[in-house]
Amino acid sequence: MDAISTDAADLHYSEPPPILLLASSDQALALAERSVIAAGFRVGARLPIEAAAVRIEQQISVAGVWVELDSDCGQPLSDLLSRIRSHVAEGRYSAVFSATSDLLDPLAALLDAPDIQILIDPDEADRAAALAIASARRAIPLVVSDIASDNNAERLRQLSEEVSRIASTLARLSTGPGAPLRSLEPLSAGDVPPLSADTVRSVIRARRLRSRYFRNELFADPAWDMLLDLLQAEIAQLRVPVSSLCIAASVPATTALRWLKTMVSQGIFIRRADPHDGRRVFVELAPEASQALRRYFAEVGQVAVI
Repeated sequence: MDAISTDAADLHYSEPPPILLLASSDQALALAERSVIAAGFRVGARLPIEAAAVRIEQQISVAGVWVELDSDCGQPLSDLLSRIRSHVAEGRYSAVFSATSDLLDPLAALLDAPDIQILIDPDEADRAAALAIASARRAIPLVVSDIASDNNAERLRQLSEEVSRIASTLARLSTGPGAPLRSLEPLSAGDVPPLSADTVRSVIRARRLRSRYFRNELFADPAWDMLLDLLQAEIAQLRVPVSSLCIAASVPATTALRWLKTMVSQGIFIRRADPHDGRRVFVELAPEASQALRRYFAEVGQVAVI
């Protein structure tokens, strides 16, 4: 893919800084450019992933970085992820990564970066919402055009409700900043209520059976589904990569990632780097979350947990 060069003079702007577009192919670049322009932003340089790591070091002013991926670029992508993560942590810009589902695990290392959004197979409304969030965080003027037309109004409303639901759920789980779970007296190893993987597995199976009779949307509860999946894996001594956990959530991957990222930030889930693969991250329950779930199952006893 040919990069479109930008003269040094173009690095200084009287109007709001542009969005820098980085993509893995010409098709991906065109898709990203359409989304950014439709949302009312000015597009800056357009670059292939292979040239991006060096170029973003030279960018003086940028409103944000949009990375569109339709294929794995290997080491150049890993290098780019590292640089963008560092820049975002320094407050230089916000970033959005839009990718196909097979690239979910390589992007999972970005889950602990609050100013980086990850979209998986996003629709137009997902893209518009991501740009709106990025603009709000960076105090950038946003002028939304056709991407938020009447055809997408319902989807945007659903996204707004989804974010509100995440916030309200976490508020119920929280007892204050830094204390994501209700206060529990620590248990010794011998005091942990016994629980079998089969018991948890039967609950998960019962939840899945509902989709035979009703639409999945009626029962979407990704936080609970992920908690159950991680509990089952913990008991069975299995490790759960991000991609598998997103499947267990039974919602679109972008939605699952929003929940997962927030649960990590609240200390309910813990990320563990794969020691054998630097591009993969495992997720597990925090000890307090594990205890809370085991106590819950012990308290409900033989009552059906769904």
